[in-house]
Amino acid sequence: MRTVSIHITGKVQGVFFRQSAREKAIQLDIRGTVENLPDGSVYILAAGENEAIEAFIEWCNIGPARAEIAEAKWEEQPLNTGFRDFYIIR
Repeated sequence: MRTVSIHITGKVQGVFFRQSAREKAIQLDIRGTVENLPDGSVYILAAGENEAIEAFIEWCNIGPARAEIAEAKWEEQPLNTGFRDFYIIR
């Protein structure tokens, strides 16, 4: 298990990025949160098995069809096992 934060910039708001990220996270059995930030970027906190997290990071570099990813930077975070689902923060 591991937890990472992922900060995605580019055209990532208004393209269903949060909903698509939630769907992908559920598919990969990842728990955490996704939210839009005021600067137009997206922030994700994700916890799951190593292979699932790696696949999720790869997906974040592509995103949904209408997204245009400039950068998806990720950092390891302290392990967080308190998430019960993958939530969209509105």
